[in-house]
Amino acid sequence: MQDNKRVAALVTVICLALLVFCLIERQVRRALGGEQKMPGLYPGNQQVRPTGRMILYHLSGLRLRVGSATDPLTIVISRGVQLHLLDLLGLEPTHPRWPET
Repeated sequence: MQDNKRVAALVTVICLALLVFCLIERQVRRALGGEQKMPGLYPGNQQVRPTGRMILYHLSGLRLRVGSATDPLTIVISRGVQLHLLDLLGLEPTHPRWPET
């Protein structure tokens, strides 16, 4: 009985991860408009349709710089494509959405 619960929990987590993956891809493609292609995802700057895998690959390089009482948290962006993807996702990199303490 315990094994069935673990398998069910694993399948649930995998399904939720896939849902988030697909929603990210869908949001970026909708924000791009009719063409649904963008440069900068692959070397050579060719225009391609963004996939969830490529979006998360580029966003994986983002870093969070911890602030202090007078200096807020900021997201460190190392590549221009990261800023473009965050913009397409409707996220503001200079104002992370964490509660102030």
